Amino acid sequence: MNPDAARILYERPDAYLVVAAFLFACGIYGLLRRRTLIGMLIAGELIFAAASLNFMALNRFFSPDPVAGQVFVLFIMGLAAAEIAIALSIVIAIYRNYRSIRSREISELGG
Repeated sequence: MNPDAARILYERPDAYLVVAAFLFACGIYGLLRRRTLIGMLIAGELIFAAASLNFMALNRFFSPDPVAGQVFVLFIMGLAAAEIAIALSIVIAIYRNYRSIRSREISELGG
């Protein structure tokens, strides 16, 4: 690839927004198609990554304050870390009780 073409690609928000939309679509697809709780958790993290990429791209190209988007992304990362910790502890507790992490089997056991 021509270095000038690569520089032009990095100076436009379109490429970042397309990648973020792709990550978001993969996350939604994963939430709908995955049958295990771990797969759903990973799909949720893809959605968080898409939101973070959107914040950073929009901050870089459209915001006069370069810190605002970065602060939002740090909050998203903190929220994602807390979500992972809580969700994994819940998944471990579910596995200990039901010996399965498949979402269909757990919903059938609910009663």
